[in-house]
Amino acid sequence: MSIATNVLTDAFGRVRDSVHHAVSGLGADQLAHRLDPDANSIGWLVWHLTRIQDDHVAGVAGTEQLWTSAGWADRFGLPFNVASTGYGHRSADVAALAGVTAEQLLGYHDAVHARTVEYIGTLDDADFDRIVDTSWDPPVTLAVRLVSVIADDLQHAGQAAFVRGIIERRR
Repeated sequence: MSIATNVLTDAFGRVRDSVHHAVSGLGADQLAHRLDPDANSIGWLVWHLTRIQDDHVAGVAGTEQLWTSAGWADRFGLPFNVASTGYGHRSADVAALAGVTAEQLLGYHDAVHARTVEYIGTLDDADFDRIVDTSWDPPVTLAVRLVSVIADDLQHAGQAAFVRGIIERRR
């Protein structure tokens, strides 16, 4: 493995650790709790960050998302189009994740994490300059896309940990 793949593997491992810290041991009510009627819940934040990682990594790897190919969409049974990643969701959409369990969230996230690390292990340094999205100016390289996913995931995992901290202080 190259230095770049080692760094990316470590970074995605930190996302996984942060997700586990935010979710482990919580019940469905805690995962659905919203600090404000329009705030995002822990469950929605973790589902969304995992959907983005699944979507974006599958896109650059040329594979089908685990959400559909491994049956996660059916297991969650959410009232969204299966292509939904949470981008553009409104308050009612966030509320639709009520009843989602820690086991579902962590199972899906761990599966996506494993697929992500497996894909990163196939890369060499020359791969990172490959253009993966021409809809931006400048076009997005594979390296930029992967770092973007990590940054987004860590922000949402941090938000979920913040909400968990408030919920735990209120007990």
